[in-house]
Amino acid sequence: MDLMILAPIGAVAALLFAFSLSKKVTSESEGTPEMQKIAASIRSGAMAYLKRQYKGVAVFFAIMFVVLMGLSFLGYVNMFVPVAFVSSGVFSALSGYFGMNIATSANARTAYAAEHSLNKGLKVAFSAGAVMGFSVVGLGLLDMSIWYYILKFYYSNLPAAEQAVQISSAMLTFGMGASAMALFARVGGGIFTKAADVGADLVGKVEAGIPEDDPRNPAVIADNVGDNVGDVAGMGADLFESYAGARLSACALAVTAGFGLTGMAVPMALAAIGVFASIIGTFFVKTKEDATQMDLLKSLRKGTYISSVLVAVCSFFLIQYAFGMEQIGLYFAILSGLLAGILIGYFTEYYTSDTYKPTQVLAASSETGPATVIISGLSLGMMSTAIPVVIVGISVLVSYYLAGGILTGGPVDFNTGLFGVGLSAVGMLSTLGITLATDAYGPVADNAGGIAEMAGLGEDVRKRTDALDSLGNTTAATGKGFAIGSAALTALALIASFIQQVELVDANAFDLRIINPTVLIGLFVGGMIPFVFAAMTMSSVNRAAMSIVAEVRRQFREIKGLMEGTAEPDYATCVDMCTRSAQKEMIPPAILSVVVPIVVGLILGVNGVAGMLAGCTVTGFVLAVMMSNAGGAWDNAKKHIEAGNLGGKGSDNHKAAVVGDTVGDPFKDTSGPAINILIKLVSTVSIVFAAVFASVSLL
Repeated sequence: MDLMILAPIGAVAALLFAFSLSKKVTSESEGTPEMQKIAASIRSGAMAYLKRQYKGVAVFFAIMFVVLMGLSFLGYVNMFVPVAFVSSGVFSALSGYFGMNIATSANARTAYAAEHSLNKGLKVAFSAGAVMGFSVVGLGLLDMSIWYYILKFYYSNLPAAEQAVQISSAMLTFGMGASAMALFARVGGGIFTKAADVGADLVGKVEAGIPEDDPRNPAVIADNVGDNVGDVAGMGADLFESYAGARLSACALAVTAGFGLTGMAVPMALAAIGVFASIIGTFFVKTKEDATQMDLLKSLRKGTYISSVLVAVCSFFLIQYAFGMEQIGLYFAILSGLLAGILIGYFTEYYTSDTYKPTQVLAASSETGPATVIISGLSLGMMSTAIPVVIVGISVLVSYYLAGGILTGGPVDFNTGLFGVGLSAVGMLSTLGITLATDAYGPVADNAGGIAEMAGLGEDVRKRTDALDSLGNTTAATGKGFAIGSAALTALALIASFIQQVELVDANAFDLRIINPTVLIGLFVGGMIPFVFAAMTMSSVNRAAMSIVAEVRRQFREIKGLMEGTAEPDYATCVDMCTRSAQKEMIPPAILSVVVPIVVGLILGVNGVAGMLAGCTVTGFVLAVMMSNAGGAWDNAKKHIEAGNLGGKGSDNHKAAVVGDTVGDPFKDTSGPAINILIKLVSTVSIVFAAVFASVSLL
């Protein structure tokens, strides 16, 4: 049996399951006329933003298409690359669109379902998140399946071994479109959501002293829109890109290791197995009324763990069928990736959930004001980087040595070991359907809580939506940790693929000794890129947020009766301001990500690029973990106080925690998660231009 056929089968299964879940969600009632009105405003703002973003991104894609066409005519890239660049960007955009469409349809339905029971609210929100998860994996598998069969037909006259080389080499360059789309979606969405969130919190909570999601706050609709454009559309495009990059690099490494078309099929088949395992896992997500946060977390974990166990069992038979028992080390490489993903998720939860001591200590630091909250949060974020680095390091060692042949007692095969590292990244992402469902669930629950507050639903409903929202904060932090961990493994595989792409042009191109000046300079430049990128995105949020703060203050000051609840705020102006700011501010960081590797390659050559990729991956991974975990912990420390601890809402402790949360907002939702896309985009750009760097450089 041709294992590759599992990929399109898995793609169709994922998309059909996503479609069935979307029908199930939309069959639920959207609640009262007031709830429907609020939901419609959020939906309208989110779709207007997405439409404007895609128009702007289309210009960038058109320019890059022309550039890539020129390179293909000069023989530097495969002639299919320009079209594949556009197609992967389109599929990535579609995954974000489908996810946001269902999320904005499910928010009011989740709030209304919570009127009946906590479990029903959880099921609606989780089902909406699953639509996003399975749309991403379905479209990702479909895109690669289509291109595989197109290329296989085109190269059908070549021997099987040569076919594998040509197909894998061409497909490796196809991920740049997905990476570019992901960066625009993540950065633009992150700027939008955090500008609105900061404006709503600083003026509404701290200055005016009104509750979160109070309908009197002019930025509250923009805040809810932002949850969707940042944490749904942005996250969807982000993980679509990780999913594509991991499989593309693993396929290329399989061919280099000598496994041919069969080796290429294994990562694709593993992804398909993950689809079916994730579908089964979704049926185990349920809870009881009056469940604690730990009970809710266990409900989501149960589905994820069951899916992981199914992948672990089935992947053994996949490796045995494809390669026989002599390559059983590849199976342990898959297991190492699966386990690494689970562990990174667990320790991210440990550092960011108020169920555990680190965030409780952070909340307690509010006793002495916002300064100590910020110091404590930064300390927590920095400390939280240690365990993920150790986990990724162990996963790389285990997958490399076990796949490379250490089990047989012979010398380690370098290329097979690298294929093992690539497979561990695919293994980590194999259960992405359900993992992303638990992440995308969060913004739906957050919006549901906002709608419940604005529509004046009962205290019991608000209590349930608060519980679901608090769970969403933890799952969102866990999802970001998972995305960053998978990005690190994927980036390592992409670096190996870059080196192999260059060696196809010039087998003696590399001198990667650390004392080689070009390598050393590349390391420094690569280490600097994530910091400059983070600074640019943080500054973008700051500028956009300042304008929203000024607008909210103006409306509180000038609209008579607004604070008394007898006049309506101008929500549309805040939404429009966030949209315009996000579109403008997302361009410079995106240009940085594409231009810097090209400039480094043209000046320092392939050795400088290799150093740059290593430096960018290391510092990017650590900085992204620090920022995401610090931001998540600040958010949940605020939620911990709002739950009635340390003085509760409106206390000095609460105001200090709100300031910490405001600092953490761009950490966890803009800069942190965008850095993991940065390190992969820099790698994919380098791979696409590898032949240019090998042929044309100053040094």
